[in-house]
Amino acid sequence: MTDAMACAADKAGLSLLVLNGPNLNLLGKRNPEIYGVLTLEQLEAELAEYAHTSYPSIGELDFAQSNHEGTLIDVLHLAHLEFDGIVFNPAAYTHYSYALRDAIEVIDVPVVEVHLSNVDVREDFRSVSVVREVCIAHFYGDGIQSYKDAIAYLAEGATE
Repeated sequence: MTDAMACAADKAGLSLLVLNGPNLNLLGKRNPEIYGVLTLEQLEAELAEYAHTSYPSIGELDFAQSNHEGTLIDVLHLAHLEFDGIVFNPAAYTHYSYALRDAIEVIDVPVVEVHLSNVDVREDFRSVSVVREVCIAHFYGDGIQSYKDAIAYLAEGATE
C-alpha cells in the first residue's frame, strides 16, 4: 500500500483499498479505446476525490497495483487487518487465478470485483470470472464509474 496515495482524512472512518492487477499500470497507453485514456495515477486521484467528497464516512482510501499474482495474494492476506473493504480489479487473473479466488474467499473483508470494460461482451475467455462467486458484488463495463459504484456500494453499508 502506498502512503503517498492514502487520503489524509480521519483514520477512524471507513478504510478501503483499491487493488489493481496486471497491466493496469499501463492505463492510458494500453488499448485506450477499451480501457480509456486515464492513467492509473489519474484514476486513483479521481477516485480519491470522489470518495472523500461523496462519502465523508471514508477515512482512508488506499491504492495498490501489482503485475505479480503472489504480491496480490500477499496484499489480500494483509488487507483484512487494515481495511474494511476492497475494490479489486484482478485484470487478466480474473479468468484463471484460483489462487486469487482462494485468497479472497479466506479473508474476512468484503471484496467487490471491478473491471473498466464489459468483460461479458468481449472475447469468450474474458466472460469467465473465477473470482466472481467469492466477491460480494461486481461492477464492470462503465470505465471509472465501475470503481465509483464499487466504492459507493462499500461506503453505503456493504462492510457492516
